[in-house]
Amino acid sequence: MGGVTEYQDTRVRIDTTRPHTARIWNYWLGGKDNYPVDREAGDRIRAIHPGIGEYALADRLFLGRSVRHLVTTAGIRQFLDIGTGLPSGDNTHEVAQRAAPDSRIVYVDNDPLVLTHARALLKSTREGRTDYLDADLRDTDLILERAAKTLDLSRPVALMLLGVVIFVEDDEETYDLVRRLMSALAPGSHLVLSHTITSASMPEVDAAVAFWNEHGTPRLTQRTPAQVERYFDGLELLDPGVVSCSRWRPRPKGPENTEGTEAGEVAMYAGVGRKV
Repeated sequence: MGGVTEYQDTRVRIDTTRPHTARIWNYWLGGKDNYPVDREAGDRIRAIHPGIGEYALADRLFLGRSVRHLVTTAGIRQFLDIGTGLPSGDNTHEVAQRAAPDSRIVYVDNDPLVLTHARALLKSTREGRTDYLDADLRDTDLILERAAKTLDLSRPVALMLLGVVIFVEDDEETYDLVRRLMSALAPGSHLVLSHTITSASMPEVDAAVAFWNEHGTPRLTQRTPAQVERYFDGLELLDPGVVSCSRWRPRPKGPENTEGTEAGEVAMYAGVGRKV
């Protein structure tokens, strides 16, 4: 079962004249939900930093590994995925319901193109449920109120914030947003977060971000690994801590896994923390 909450006609809100981050990531992941302006910007960014296209894949693989861990090891059956992005392979509900068909997932995004594709995110198993909310990350009270129609907030929930707090410029505002969301969730809930970093060892990343902020939308903010770790203050940070998302518990290479064992460093850092 599934449904789109507060669905509206968004065709007039989609701007195809400027590149958009969700569509560029879709392009880098091999998707088709993008426009020439997005492909051109994606290619120019990749020319500045040839490895940046790998970030999208590394982040997607981190999503899969973290969700599998939460379902199979932590017993999580509820996910609140904010900043969903365009549907691609192995979305949160697909990974979760593959392991536990009764899992419930609420997706949240305010991108009009994501909303037009929301039905692809709603193909739930019969035992579980998915829903989609058209809302902004800053609308924490609204998100929690509407998510409670699908999720039981008195039981543990995994809050997924993959590559989304980068779009809030003020540091303290982002920490406050995460605290407000986590404070409303039950003990045993988890925070799963990834964030583009800035590092002296990766100057080409800063150059690519500068290009993006000049030409694309929405603008993004980089933070240091230490600043990313602050999002997990008050939580029990799972091993190996906040690391390159490609190095968060990589799966051993085998017949059912082609990720490999030697994951390269990417400037997208991630971690998983448990609320005690």
